[in-house]
Amino acid sequence: MSTQESSGEFKLLSDTDPLPALQLFDLPIIVRYLVALVMTAIATVVAVGLDSAVTIPNLSLVFVVPVIIAAVAFGLGPSLCSALLGALSYNFFLTEPRFSLRVDDPANIWAIGLLFVVGAIASAVASTARHKADDVALAKRQAAVVQSYSRDIIAADDLKAIFSSTANALEALFRVPVVVMLVSDVAVDVVERRGKIDPSEVEIEAARSSLTTGKISVADVYPFDASRFDFWPVTTSAGGRAVVGLAFDPEERPPQPGTLVDIVRSLLALALDRQHLRPGSATFSEAQASA
Repeated sequence: MSTQESSGEFKLLSDTDPLPALQLFDLPIIVRYLVALVMTAIATVVAVGLDSAVTIPNLSLVFVVPVIIAAVAFGLGPSLCSALLGALSYNFFLTEPRFSLRVDDPANIWAIGLLFVVGAIASAVASTARHKADDVALAKRQAAVVQSYSRDIIAADDLKAIFSSTANALEALFRVPVVVMLVSDVAVDVVERRGKIDPSEVEIEAARSSLTTGKISVADVYPFDASRFDFWPVTTSAGGRAVVGLAFDPEERPPQPGTLVDIVRSLLALALDRQHLRPGSATFSEAQASA
């Protein structure tokens, strides 16, 4: 069994990634909470400075700013944390008695509670908007990748270019390890691989099963519990048989990856049929012999 790996990226990725502000959501969770804490501390310094210089009736609104920023950039959890810290900071530094969490004036209790409620609502609204923007950006990137793949596979003039374009497209779409295999009665050859995972014997059997049944073989599901790859069969009218595999992180698996994979494998099947009809083109058996 041979393996070919490419480090090349789909050239459209850099042009169609989500906005940089949205990518902050990918930071480690500890970093996101620490940044939310720092922003709340800065808001506290600003509020205390304004309070000592001028009289502002709605000074508590200063603490809403880091809540909204945290919600947009880091998600709901850090923004709620910022809202809670903002309410406590407002109580500790800006209400009487100062530098204490005790509240003497009942009006301040309502002010502190209202600050937290406003922060929580703003956090939820901003977080929802961020998720929608993230989904739109992801859909735009995926559409661009599929469009570029369709152009590349039309221009491909040999099996190697077809399989390489397919592996690049799947890697760009899902950003997970990818394998593209040719399957015959006697052998399974990995003709393209992206990522650092080599298919095991169990995964080879899962790929064969996917072709035999014509159905998706899902990772970590009986009888292939040890398989890390989801496999999709690719069959052509010329009798060619291939399999594409994606190794998703179980905790970050997309809800419906099959929609995009079906588009890619349909284009792959059409390209393989076209290649078979070209005079002098390599057949599947020849490709397997050279793999």
